[in-house]
Amino acid sequence: MTSGEARPGPAPESVDVDDSDLSPFQEAESRWHRWRAHIAARPSLNLAYRIAVGVIGALVLAAGILAIPYPGPGWLIVFAGLGILASEFAWAHRLLHYARQRYDKFMHWFSRQSLVVKGAGALLTCVVVLATLWLLGTFGLVGTWIGLDYPWLESPL
Repeated sequence: MTSGEARPGPAPESVDVDDSDLSPFQEAESRWHRWRAHIAARPSLNLAYRIAVGVIGALVLAAGILAIPYPGPGWLIVFAGLGILASEFAWAHRLLHYARQRYDKFMHWFSRQSLVVKGAGALLTCVVVLATLWLLGTFGLVGTWIGLDYPWLESPL
């Protein structure tokens, strides 16, 4: 079916669904599917929706990728961005599944490692965070607040 062809079946507005026997989650999912079918029935609205999902998903994914080396929810943000993209794009769904498998395998491997390897991972994380803070000029700024005015605290940027 091409994007210009009409979809078979009743118009989304005329679909009457009985949600009385569904759980709140199933009811919300049912409403979501009806709303999405309403959008999909209109090609120009569907294109705008898919573009918006793509842009928002890409922005969240990019923010997550930037946050990965830092303590906090970097990978969670990456998976959220991929989840947003996967709601509309099959390639993103496949990538999300692959990335989750690889992440789980790595975390399983990392949890079985010695204290030396875990310590090296923590040290690498600290180095990345400290280098970023230095490059952003945080040490120079905070140093001037407490009377430390060393030139090496200033960012090279």
